[in-house]
Amino acid sequence: MLQCFLRSSKTVTTVPRSLTSLIYPSFLLFYSSSPNPPPNQRQPSPSPIASPTRVLKLISAQSDPLLAKEIFDIATTQPGFRHSYSSFLVLILKLGRSKHFSLVDDLLVRLKSDQYRVTPTLFSYLIKIYAEADLPEKALSVFYKMLEFNVKPLPRHLNRILELLVSHRNFIMPAFDLFKTAHKYGVFPNTKSYNILMGAFCLNGDLSIAYKLFNKMFERDVMPDVESYRILMQGLCRKSQVNRAVDLLEDMLNKGFEPDSLSYSTLLNSLCRKKKLREAYKLLCRMKVKGCNPDIVHYNTVILGFCREGRAMDAVKVLEDMPSNGCLPNLVSYRTLVGGLCDQGMFDEAKKYMEEMLSKGFSPHFSVSHALIKGFCSVGKIDAATEVLGEMLELREVPHTDTWGTIVPTICEDYETDKMEEILEEVMKVEIKRDTRIVEAGIGLENYLIRKIRNRSK
Repeated sequence: MLQCFLRSSKTVTTVPRSLTSLIYPSFLLFYSSSPNPPPNQRQPSPSPIASPTRVLKLISAQSDPLLAKEIFDIATTQPGFRHSYSSFLVLILKLGRSKHFSLVDDLLVRLKSDQYRVTPTLFSYLIKIYAEADLPEKALSVFYKMLEFNVKPLPRHLNRILELLVSHRNFIMPAFDLFKTAHKYGVFPNTKSYNILMGAFCLNGDLSIAYKLFNKMFERDVMPDVESYRILMQGLCRKSQVNRAVDLLEDMLNKGFEPDSLSYSTLLNSLCRKKKLREAYKLLCRMKVKGCNPDIVHYNTVILGFCREGRAMDAVKVLEDMPSNGCLPNLVSYRTLVGGLCDQGMFDEAKKYMEEMLSKGFSPHFSVSHALIKGFCSVGKIDAATEVLGEMLELREVPHTDTWGTIVPTICEDYETDKMEEILEEVMKVEIKRDTRIVEAGIGLENYLIRKIRNRSK
């Protein structure tokens, strides 16, 4: 007969496996009979005295949440057995992460009916579980569930629930209702609470509500922070109210706040889009005085603003000022500037900055080199155009199809056969790859050769 060996701290006893498996799994049973009972003595019945600590370890070690729940249920059937609170906590986590939410609800009912002393940590885990599962309604219910357990919600619980609610547009008003009533339950919104709601209303286009919340902070002695101002500035800029956003920056500075980098980025971008380039440049210069050194994003924003408005030489000034202010131009800075100079027909100046870009190890986008080559070709500077093309080929940069289509016909038109062959021989020295696309420029050569043949025929 198969035997099952069960070990306690004092004795080791063998019992038929068929008897134990029908009642309890062996890992939950302990026996306290003597090792060799007399033949005429009745075999003692199992005493289900597995400790709550042992059950907790078994539940914790189980990777299958449903099997962990089965262990929990079997232990529950033992007379006089009471689970530890930690067993509930671990099992709720396992079931919640595996989305067995009905079983989680059952365990919460059990905790309540058995009058366990519950800690706020349990509800923090529940909010996190429902957030990961993207269940805003369940997360909202946690707030009121805490009250049922006589656990006072903390501001961090409120804020985490608010964050989840406002991430769904149709739950913004339920979030606002919770925010307004939280104080009735002894939970007072803090700065982060206000920021969450203000950000949600700004994104939703309800700027007036966001402004009211901002003003309420001062009435209720809640100190706004840099993020509070930034959220409102971003909302104003989205509504194209950049002047009000600048006024808010002034208010922020007057009250002793130091705007962060993102606040300045928001204003600079908005000023440039509204074509207020002078104000944008003044703000850029003012940043360092106010304790925030402009970074590459701030400079590139202003350079792009000037180039968009056909003021490439002002963009040159901004780029030239960068090193003295501790910020070096990057690839985007040069690409934007070269493109802006080309758009204004300043091809020699653009070539100068493209060469500077290449000398610093930056690779120009094909659109930049194409604009420069096309520009030189349009004003008859074929030598300059072929020089740019040669530099690109030396760097193993693949010219765009349109670039070949622009320069080859121009060469054919402007040079004698010998000169054209010389240039094309230099080009052909470069390794031709699948994506070189020089073949697609053949239409220009084809037209040239057709004209030559017709001239000879005449």
